[in-house]
Amino acid sequence: MFDVVYFCFAAVAWTLAGYKFRAWLRDRANADLGLTSMMTAGVATVFLFSAPSLYRAFDRLTGVANLAMVFLYSSVVVFAAGALVLLLRWTGGEDEAGRRRARSRTRAVLTLVAVAWAVAVTGFAVGRPDAVEHPRDFSTAYTDAPGVMVFLMLYLAIFGASLAGLGTLCPRYATKVGPSWLARGLRVLAAGCWLGLLYCACKLVGFVLSWAGRPALWLSNGVAPLSASVAAILVLTGFALPAAGPRASAWRRLRRLSPLWREATAQAPEVTMEGSRPGRWPFADLEWRANRQMAEIRDVQRGIRRYVESDAVEVARERAREAGVGPAQLAAVAEAVALRRGLDNRQAGRLPEPYAESVVVTTDMAPAAEYEHLALVADMYRSSVAETVLAEFRQRGGVKERRA
Repeated sequence: MFDVVYFCFAAVAWTLAGYKFRAWLRDRANADLGLTSMMTAGVATVFLFSAPSLYRAFDRLTGVANLAMVFLYSSVVVFAAGALVLLLRWTGGEDEAGRRRARSRTRAVLTLVAVAWAVAVTGFAVGRPDAVEHPRDFSTAYTDAPGVMVFLMLYLAIFGASLAGLGTLCPRYATKVGPSWLARGLRVLAAGCWLGLLYCACKLVGFVLSWAGRPALWLSNGVAPLSASVAAILVLTGFALPAAGPRASAWRRLRRLSPLWREATAQAPEVTMEGSRPGRWPFADLEWRANRQMAEIRDVQRGIRRYVESDAVEVARERAREAGVGPAQLAAVAEAVALRRGLDNRQAGRLPEPYAESVVVTTDMAPAAEYEHLALVADMYRSSVAETVLAEFRQRGGVKERRA
């Protein structure tokens, strides 16, 4: 059971680490991206060595009992070191003097972490009292072994310090970058850091209770690893959101825009871009495809305005109000009616006089708002309100028209 869970989490984490590493290879000047790919790989390694079967297999291969725990905790220290470097980079300032200070402090901190961890590993090597495997109760099995306790206490100190710093700074940084997927990811990452501190606290309290002769195995071997696992999942989610969030939004936009785009461009194929970038799989180039669809729908709207009656937009709005359509949908109904009417007239070769100056109701919208608006247009394209208004135009008499 534990093997399956941890191997699944490790597979997801390694996939994310590989994706971030590939992105860093394309943008090697982005040191933060390189650090987060390294930190993600550290979390992935933790999940991998947390699987009891791999833990024991590694120890059998090396011939050293519980050596897998050293690799597991070393991966946590890699994550912690990356977090400390991020803290120094984010707080060092943007001028040249600030960057020099950040580099100097980074070297000092990494040296301190390296020395502390060398001492910790030495404590493990000289203080391990037996050769019994302890993949799930290592910290409680050796509370009377001074060398192992040095190893564990230094590990918790390094890990806890990095979590406290990153958990404090991430929300502040999220406020500075404004509403975005990056801000959401930073807040989720902060939540993972604070939950990781709960893990550290549980371990420390467990040590104290064991030394007092009142061991609380449920705390050290139950609550602590559970909180650490959830914290790791939150950390991975925080790392993934800045990349996955925009793609998920683009996928949702594509699903809503595609029916309208297909219908509009089928009757106006001249607006479609040649040499489109076919993805190797359905989730390739999502944002580019969403941008393309929005641009081509707008091109169709601009191209058919001379086929639309000058009062089509106002009539559509009035009929939508009478039907009880809310304010947010009024503009969408108007554009949907104008687009359908223009495409119908164009196909029939009718050019009304006078024709509409524009069939785009909303202008100067932010990209996200324009996507949402066009998605509403797609929703209203076949609505009963649109059908009613179009029927009214088809039944009109006395409209001056000339053949195209």
